[in-house]
Amino acid sequence: MGIENKNSSLTSTTEFLLLEFSNIQELQILHFFGFLALYLIAVMANLLIIMAVSFDSHLHTPMYFFLMNLAVLDIASVSVLVPKAMANSLMDSRTISYSGCVAQVFLLVFFAGSDFALLTVMAHDRYVAICNPLQYETIMHKGACIEMVASAWISGVLHSSLNTGSTFAITFCSNVVNQFFCEIPQLLKLSCSDLDFVQIGVIVLTCGTVLGCFIFIILTYVKIFATVLKIPSVQGQKKALSTCIPHLTVVFLLVFSGIFAYGSSAIDTSSDLDIVFAFFYAILPPLLNPFIYTMRNKEIKTALLKLFTMAHFSKIISCRIVL
Repeated sequence: MGIENKNSSLTSTTEFLLLEFSNIQELQILHFFGFLALYLIAVMANLLIIMAVSFDSHLHTPMYFFLMNLAVLDIASVSVLVPKAMANSLMDSRTISYSGCVAQVFLLVFFAGSDFALLTVMAHDRYVAICNPLQYETIMHKGACIEMVASAWISGVLHSSLNTGSTFAITFCSNVVNQFFCEIPQLLKLSCSDLDFVQIGVIVLTCGTVLGCFIFIILTYVKIFATVLKIPSVQGQKKALSTCIPHLTVVFLLVFSGIFAYGSSAIDTSSDLDIVFAFFYAILPPLLNPFIYTMRNKEIKTALLKLFTMAHFSKIISCRIVL
């Protein structure tokens, strides 16, 4: 399908043309293997978190239940973007169908929205654990944790439905998306007219919700740090902070990379910069989250060691049985 002029609408948009990484076949193959490596690392790292929490009874606590759900969301999020980029690089293609673009936008916003809602819930969990430890089991019981996770996922669906519906309600004057995936800011740039009241309302509602959750997280951590400073032993302070710093790092990584990327979309930037910005907010968080949570967490390290030990012994036993 040809590229249309900005002043004339596309009567039937059946596909979009995504940003290609290179015109050289060899470089496209290189991009394929680069994305493949990042994808495998992200998926395997998050899978290890899920398996460690699932198989180790010591990790069957609210904090790790939320962490396991975060790992599931990270796998899903990176799976929405990377396989399609890999396929286009391998097949020397730029196209994505209209329905594929809608699905990509919906799923990406859904998983990102649920991710941030879950991080907000995790901040509340840390607040109760540190500031109100005597009532932790009463407040953060199994039923409450399931309801919180369900609420995070439902909020992601509602958030995604509003954004996807308002984005694809516009009339497109071009089918060329200046990004390697279907991204809402880049799609809105293809509109034949200015944004209407509904679209502006959805954008304001989304930004307001994200800002509200971020303020809630910051205020929660102000109370947490105030409580931690009152702990008499340095060891106790370190133990309390060891469960907070990774979570706070993940929050800042997601929020500021998203602000940086979406803020850059408001101004004219080069294609190369758009790719870099998108990488920082769409691929880097799912890739780094497992390492951030594992780096200073002795319980997860112990669970992973047990997991590898079990796998090693199982391999030895299976080999002996074959022999």
